[in-house]
Amino acid sequence: MASPSIRIKVPEKAAKGEVFEIKTTIGHDMESGQRKDKEGKPIPRRIVNKFVCKYNGKEVFSSDWYPSISANPYLSFHVKATESGTIELAWHDDNGEVYTKTANITVG
Repeated sequence: MASPSIRIKVPEKAAKGEVFEIKTTIGHDMESGQRKDKEGKPIPRRIVNKFVCKYNGKEVFSSDWYPSISANPYLSFHVKATESGTIELAWHDDNGEVYTKTANITVG
């Protein structure tokens, strides 16, 4: 699989203590391992199985994912603004690949 397309939406600015929303999607096939190819051979499972969000290096949100997650999954969650810095999102898949994307936020 080629490097997936990742889109994230994080506000550029937030007030200290404000709760803001992060929205993200990753282009990933999320192959469940239940299908067969044209020759009848099973297609190996390859899904994103873990998602992690770090805010200035500190984990603030994570989730474990299973084969029932759709292809190209969308996720939305909220984080409290504490200081200016970097939001890093990471998706881990069954093959050990880790796909990351970052965004900056200014808190004031």
